[in-house]
Amino acid sequence: LADAITRMSYRDLSKVLIANRGEIACRVIRTCRKLGIETVAVFSDADRHAMHVKQADEAFHIGPPPAAESYLDMHRILDVAARTGTSGIHPGYGFLSENEHFAAACAANDVTFIGPPVPAIQAMGSKSTSKAIMIDANVPVTPGYHGNNQDPEALKAEAERIKYPVLIKATLGGGGKGMRLVERPEDFLDALDAC
Repeated sequence: LADAITRMSYRDLSKVLIANRGEIACRVIRTCRKLGIETVAVFSDADRHAMHVKQADEAFHIGPPPAAESYLDMHRILDVAARTGTSGIHPGYGFLSENEHFAAACAANDVTFIGPPVPAIQAMGSKSTSKAIMIDANVPVTPGYHGNNQDPEALKAEAERIKYPVLIKATLGGGGKGMRLVERPEDFLDALDAC
């Protein structure tokens, strides 16, 4: 984290809001403290007495326990950033860390998003685009098919070329949704339909 902030010219950051909770928020707070940067924590009702709330220089309530009504509400987080004079927002991981709209909203509000730039977030949101980027960078990747022909029989032929077992993965999405392990050719089309 310290290296990432250093590359971004941490000297321009006087106060960082951590748009997350728990251990990741505590780690960001400790690093900011070492760099002489003030910190702002946000918390839901459920996290009112959490460690990150106690460790931060300032802490602000952002809503009820459901993440959609608190930690994922970028308007509430940006409002706290504006009220506190925050110069940077660290999203931690999960929640808003991979949200291109949030990163763009930070920029629109003259707040540094401490994370990847919007184009990188967009590229990494697509499994096929991110894999193409890795291939172009000569990073070893698992063999697979990433062509435009999505006809089931063509996909089955590609699976046979790759050799079984194969993993069918939807281009978009995350968290293991849409993945199917196929160990035999006769199971391929049913597995594809299940994605």
